[in-house]
Amino acid sequence: MRTIVISGVNLRQGGTLSILKDCLQYLSANVVSEDTRVVAIVHKKELCLFDGIEYIEMPSTIKGWSRRLWCEYVTMRQISKRLSPVYLWFSLHDTSPLVLAERQAVYCQTSFPFYKASLKDLYFSYKIVLFSLFTRFAYRINVHANDYLVVQQPWLRKGLSKMLNVSEERFIVAPPRKSEVRITPEPIDKKNYTFIYPAAPDCHKNFQVLCEAAAKLEKEVGQDRFTVVVTVNGEENRYTRWLKQKWGNVSSIQFTGLMSKEKLYGYYEAADCLVFPSKVETWGLPISEFSEYGKPMLIADRPYSHGTAEGSLATAFFDPDDSDSLKNLMKSVLIGDMSQLKKIPQSEIAPPYAESWASLFDMLLA
Repeated sequence: MRTIVISGVNLRQGGTLSILKDCLQYLSANVVSEDTRVVAIVHKKELCLFDGIEYIEMPSTIKGWSRRLWCEYVTMRQISKRLSPVYLWFSLHDTSPLVLAERQAVYCQTSFPFYKASLKDLYFSYKIVLFSLFTRFAYRINVHANDYLVVQQPWLRKGLSKMLNVSEERFIVAPPRKSEVRITPEPIDKKNYTFIYPAAPDCHKNFQVLCEAAAKLEKEVGQDRFTVVVTVNGEENRYTRWLKQKWGNVSSIQFTGLMSKEKLYGYYEAADCLVFPSKVETWGLPISEFSEYGKPMLIADRPYSHGTAEGSLATAFFDPDDSDSLKNLMKSVLIGDMSQLKKIPQSEIAPPYAESWASLFDMLLA
């Protein structure tokens, strides 16, 4: 019997958990058989329970980087011996464990090795700064044991190939798949031109450049002309408390807090323009979600954003450190001047490229 191991022990929420669930759902429906056994190593199986999958739960491994490293390079090897022989070991969380397997692959889910942190980041969230340094180190350990490395965008293939000294031919580009779950939008009543920026309350999401741009724009056109919706409430952490303290009196800014999917999609339908100033992303899912509506998008000029915005109809890029540049773009779309918005053409992705879980596993299992 052929054994496939999927390691996702620290994937518990958000987009990374979605990738784990999508992967196991595909394997459950298409690969599990009398001849193929799939074992998933997870935080808790209730997060990603699918028929035919065998689970090994490790709920305490995520508590601390030293424990995480011990898990990857000691515990995982012990598990691989217990499960031996293993045909494919596929790690979905950046690290390349020391395991006994005929074939090995790693899914590089984070772009933080390329994040250039500032002193402000260190003050607001030193863990993010340390995480960016940690991932640069962790990516390198045992990376050459992999037959393939999986990334979501070509720029990550190029960047990691250079950083890790691994040939680009060993990187499979596998963009995130569009969710097939139908979401019923919650109706949203809006009063004026509405910008929206949906993101988690983290300092690298760069809410401050949007808040500063909104404050400047409000002084130029008046406080009743537009609304800026940001999905933080100003109470989550040191960073968002600073945001609320500094720009809480700007009447055009609505600090809504995180939203349900239904409410978020309601805002997608109601809003006139997406603003996405995040400085680092692997993909930037709201860009993909909002581009379906064909409405204006103002996006940080960063490597991730150009790939994610491909196929969009009305997009402009701005320097994420320049609030004046963003303010000018916001003013243009507010008054109906769309001359700076462009259609972003779809580029051809060089192989190896996987357009589906089926094509990805065809390569990993070949």
